[in-house]
Amino acid sequence: MASKQPWLNPAVALGGLSPLALLAVQGAQGQLGANGIEFALNQTGLFALAVLMASLACTPLRLITGWTWPARIRRTLGLLAFTYAGAHFLTYSVLDQGLDVRAMVEDVLTRPFITVGFTAFMLLVPLALTSTNKSVRRLGFPKWQRLHRLAYVAAMLGVVHFIWRVKKDVTEPVLYGAVLALLLAVRVGEALRKKRALAAQRTA
Repeated sequence: MASKQPWLNPAVALGGLSPLALLAVQGAQGQLGANGIEFALNQTGLFALAVLMASLACTPLRLITGWTWPARIRRTLGLLAFTYAGAHFLTYSVLDQGLDVRAMVEDVLTRPFITVGFTAFMLLVPLALTSTNKSVRRLGFPKWQRLHRLAYVAAMLGVVHFIWRVKKDVTEPVLYGAVLALLLAVRVGEALRKKRALAAQRTA
């Protein structure tokens, strides 16, 4: 019997948190450069989007390859993405804005790239809170699955946030958008395949 690799999720969590820990240490030692807050914002935001995309890639990867291990790390990757998004928000709210609620509300209402970024983060909150097996049982799998499709919406908003943030050279965020479109295409293709198979069974 194949091993279920009990070390896999701890290894993913440890590896995933390492950049954040390094960033915190460098920040505490004043090693983030002339504009450390901007650097921290860029790094936490980039990692949040990258890890969220990795979590969304797990199911398409399983569908294409037949591998089972991507499904086992999907939840861990999702929680890591939320952790980085939370660090991104805390860097903005505490270090950049000094917890000035009025200034933050004004930013959310008047600066589109912050509006979409904040919305993306808010969408991730219920997903993190319902990431447990208990939540799946309480909500029922179909409802839970529909809720967690919001991760795709959050990723789309994250890409838009990235594009509007960089303004000039949008090569990197556009690449993220292309990968997201590919992942969505795989999921839609699988949904259509299942629908056709079900229709064929009913008419057989």
